[in-house]
Amino acid sequence: MKIRAEHITKEFGEFAALADVSIEIPSGELVALLGPSGSGKTTLLRVIAGLEVPQRGRVFLGDDEITHATIQARGIGFVFQDYALFEHLTVAENIAFGLSVRKQPAAKIELRVRELLGRVQLSELATRLPSELSGGQRQRVALARALAPDPKVLLLDEPFGALDARVRAELRTWLRRLHDDLHITSVFVTHDQEEALEVADRIVVLDHGKIEQVGSPTEVFDRPASAFVIEFLGGANVLRGEVRGDRGSFGELVLPWTGRGDGPARAFVRGHDLELGRDAVAQSLSVTIQDVREIGITARVVVFHLDHGELVIELPRRRLAELALVRGDRAIATVRTASVFLDNPLPNQALS
Repeated sequence: MKIRAEHITKEFGEFAALADVSIEIPSGELVALLGPSGSGKTTLLRVIAGLEVPQRGRVFLGDDEITHATIQARGIGFVFQDYALFEHLTVAENIAFGLSVRKQPAAKIELRVRELLGRVQLSELATRLPSELSGGQRQRVALARALAPDPKVLLLDEPFGALDARVRAELRTWLRRLHDDLHITSVFVTHDQEEALEVADRIVVLDHGKIEQVGSPTEVFDRPASAFVIEFLGGANVLRGEVRGDRGSFGELVLPWTGRGDGPARAFVRGHDLELGRDAVAQSLSVTIQDVREIGITARVVVFHLDHGELVIELPRRRLAELALVRGDRAIATVRTASVFLDNPLPNQALS
């Protein structure tokens, strides 16, 4: 089921949580709404769910407008961050709750509950109470309960936010596999960049109530549409300089510029897009090794440049061993690729 939001504006007093937001989510996709606190991602999810009504704009499921439809009439499954399970009901009874309210036949409810218990891998825990489950198991129960009425779409608000890192990683993989089996249109809210990049088919990046970029994980990571996107996704070094004409000057570096306008600019370079060596080449920076950390198969090297300050370079440990660099050594950092943005961008500024 396709979801479409057109020109959504939602204000709380003088605060604009959403400002003229339009988005279309294709049928069968798993989409992440990604952004910092206050970006509008949860408000957009709640507008789709019917938990908030926009001051302006329209919401559609398929070809049907649902802007002012009741929550029940929308046919949406919703999973809350805090699970919202009924503590006095067993796992099976929690999953069956929505079907019981709809007065489904007992045999049909039992069959559906048994099917979902198997799908979320909790068949042996059907008679347990929520208090007897781990956080990851409780979240699976919440998801099964949302799926029980066979909703048109599934919405998840920070579904793994209350879990520790190991359980989050396990559930991310599990959710992706579950979605691939069900192919139900799903939207989840997260502020975790890694989570969005790993799980989603498409990412919607929001900031201050507006959409910064929509694209596949690869598109958003490799071709960020704004300085905010690359900064929020993290892991980028910032080189300050200026662009004029078709190029930008950033200290010794001269980088191509395909955007519009001239003036102060920043070049963003991720750690793995910096090559470390001993011999001077074109488009390189002379740096001093400040710190070296070996993390698994990767080495994280902090270097210092006179104009740009500290830069972080990521490279394979075997490459670091070949270079035999230690703290205090002089070295050469070469830029493979960079994203350049004006400090005061023009509308629809192009990415270099």
